[in-house]
Amino acid sequence: MDKTISINAPLRNDMVRQLKSGDHVEINGVVYAVRDAAHKRLIEMLDKGEELPFDIKDQIIYYVGPCPARPGHVIGSAGPTTSGRMDVYTPRLIELGLAGMIGKGLRSDEVVEAMRKFGAVYFGAVGGAGALLSKCIVSEEIAAFPELGPEALRKLVVRNFPAVVIIDSEGRDLYSSGRRRFQHVFAQNRKM
Repeated sequence: MDKTISINAPLRNDMVRQLKSGDHVEINGVVYAVRDAAHKRLIEMLDKGEELPFDIKDQIIYYVGPCPARPGHVIGSAGPTTSGRMDVYTPRLIELGLAGMIGKGLRSDEVVEAMRKFGAVYFGAVGGAGALLSKCIVSEEIAAFPELGPEALRKLVVRNFPAVVIIDSEGRDLYSSGRRRFQHVFAQNRKM
């Protein structure tokens, strides 16, 4: 297995540019949990000329709506949600300085183009592993929109949060390259 890269959030642009599709990382520091409803609210705030509830520059957003915490735990199960649902909002946030996103699934061409233009990275976390991922969250607090319940904007502190760089700041996409490799191997095996 390749070496795991330890990165700290907030994520500076020089580190964003160093990360390559396929890199294994462990994220440490502050990330913000933001899902569909909170994304919509952020964009509404921007449309009204209001200040966001956190400085988005160099931040990482985790697409998660965690389950309630059991007694003695910081947070409940915290697995990634499908990133594509946020794609309509994401390019604008990247333009404002959003450095990274954690989720699962494909991203739109518009998101990838914004990542290339402004320098951002998309991390994949393992879906179905929410209970394990929650152990990497050492603190959490609601930062805005408490009325949204599980979709409230949360400030999370993570330690050694495992992820893989799916799409890097140059637009290289692990999903696409993996699919091409599989198709090539499959085609070769069919010839045998």
